[in-house]
Amino acid sequence: MQFHPPRIEKSKELRLLGLRTRMSLEENTTQDLWRRFRPVSATIGNRSGPEWYSVEVYPDSFFNSFDPGKIFEKWAAVAVDKDASPSPGGLEQILIEEGLYAVFSYQGSASEAHRLFRHIYDEWIPSADFELDQRPHFAVMGAGYKGEDPNSQEEFWIPIRKN
Repeated sequence: MQFHPPRIEKSKELRLLGLRTRMSLEENTTQDLWRRFRPVSATIGNRSGPEWYSVEVYPDSFFNSFDPGKIFEKWAAVAVDKDASPSPGGLEQILIEEGLYAVFSYQGSASEAHRLFRHIYDEWIPSADFELDQRPHFAVMGAGYKGEDPNSQEEFWIPIRKN
């Protein structure tokens, strides 16, 4: 698998509405989260775009050493207008403040994306002029996202700051 350098982009503030859960890599409940969110998301009338967002909020020490049992917060969400109020179904808002991100474009099945993450965290970050920043990580899944299809497309936004 060939990896391309990311584009470095300053994001705008992003207001999302969705469901969240606490999980670990070892006990990954992402599919269950999306299974619960998709039907409820149909009630959201103030979406600001058609994309879907998968967000991870990691605790400060998460990346200090690899432990697949470490707990983090995972969101399934959509972008909404600034004046959005929570919708039925237990949806909550998360605000992602503007900041610098390394944006990696990915094409391939969702289950193979771990290879790109290994490249990002084991190779790209240690050799880049950046370090991880303590802000949410997220994936943007637009019209090209097709799950397990090898032609599926999505973007991974990794929060960074200059060394």
